[in-house]
Amino acid sequence: MSAWSVRRQGTGTPLDEAQLLETQQAFDSVAADYDGPRGNNELIQRMRLAMWDTVYSELQPESRLLDLGCGTGIDALEFAKRGHEVVATDWSPQMVERTRARAAEAGMASRVTAAHLGIQQLDKLEDTFDVIYSNFGPLNCAPDLGAVAAECARLLRPGGRLVFSVMGRLCPWELGHYALRGRFKRAAVRAARGATAVGMNRRTIWTYYYFPREFYSAFAEHFSLESYRGLSLFMPPPYLVDYYRRRRHWCDRLGRLDDRWGALPLLRDMGDHFLIVMRRP
Repeated sequence: MSAWSVRRQGTGTPLDEAQLLETQQAFDSVAADYDGPRGNNELIQRMRLAMWDTVYSELQPESRLLDLGCGTGIDALEFAKRGHEVVATDWSPQMVERTRARAAEAGMASRVTAAHLGIQQLDKLEDTFDVIYSNFGPLNCAPDLGAVAAECARLLRPGGRLVFSVMGRLCPWELGHYALRGRFKRAAVRAARGATAVGMNRRTIWTYYYFPREFYSAFAEHFSLESYRGLSLFMPPPYLVDYYRRRRHWCDRLGRLDDRWGALPLLRDMGDHFLIVMRRP
């Protein structure tokens, strides 16, 4: 997310329809170029590969997957090309259209079903899945995680997995980057309790931030926790891609630290995102 401005909503106050619509319109506004530097630069691609590897480790041949917040369909097409069926959903109708076009261009329309469906609307879905995944924080915009957990339990087969990439509450790079520039309000944005209005493209995305265990608590009634790890802990977060490009060799060495130590206790609670895996008993 870029062009940040910040407003906060009271702790525990759910998003209303107007705020959900604001979030939808923000993502609609960037759908046309989201495959470029804004949504798919080198640092994003690195985190995307971590998600893919984790999902692959949970899949059987010809699995059926549900993608929550599919964006332009990059993840859905990857899994479809590997022989799986994907129902790709997003709250942004423009993102859904991009996913449909991508699937058609790749000859994967029979394996990818794209649906305009928000995470808060999963009760409208009737299906069964082997894996439900979500990449790059769509669940940070969900107004009620407990309701999402209940619907995922309904939709996921016994023994199935949830694999979610979620924006974390503590990102050391972000704290240091903005604090050193005297932008203390921006540095502390993830500490907000309740929804935070984050500016993107002169529009607003209403966002909740979580520690991994805080996030898991909403799912604990229905799912067991398998694992979690930090993403972009030592590596810069994706919006600092220009910094990465100027210091690529050094940053790639930091990336190897992410790979080696990102799942260790304490360290796994930090990073731009965390990658969490849960199992339905």
